[in-house]
Amino acid sequence: MDGMDVVSALRDRGVEAPVLVLTARDALPDRLRCFARGADDYLTKPFAFAELAARLDVLVRRRRPDAGGNAIALDPLRFRLGSGGTAVPLSPTEYRLLATLLVRRGEVVRRETLVCSAWPAGAIVRENTLDSYVTRLRRALRRAAVDARLDTVRGIGYRLH
Repeated sequence: MDGMDVVSALRDRGVEAPVLVLTARDALPDRLRCFARGADDYLTKPFAFAELAARLDVLVRRRRPDAGGNAIALDPLRFRLGSGGTAVPLSPTEYRLLATLLVRRGEVVRRETLVCSAWPAGAIVRENTLDSYVTRLRRALRRAAVDARLDTVRGIGYRLH
């Protein structure tokens, strides 16, 4: 299955998540076919990371519901959490954890998933290390005054509301 088939399958199943296609195919017919199948944006390789980050930011901004200025905004270039003009710096690990939780907002995200998303493969992460980072994220969310709550689901993981 290629990327265009994946986009079609997502849209056929009613998935409305923004889709940015990264590809080496730069011919106009390929781009048009991808948009026709439901892609929101298209970026050909090679590309600059800054352009990728900007395009992702635009897609997220377009899809973000208005929460009275208190919606979570992540800055992937500066590792910052923001809301309504308030910017709180995050460590790269905190950023990766929050991004994972934000993508699955409302769902319980297992501890193992969070560890795999925030630390490199093979890293030794103790049980309380993740808990410490979650505590730091809760403080950052409060400082940024965002409309979000990070709950513990005992024995399983965490849920961002």
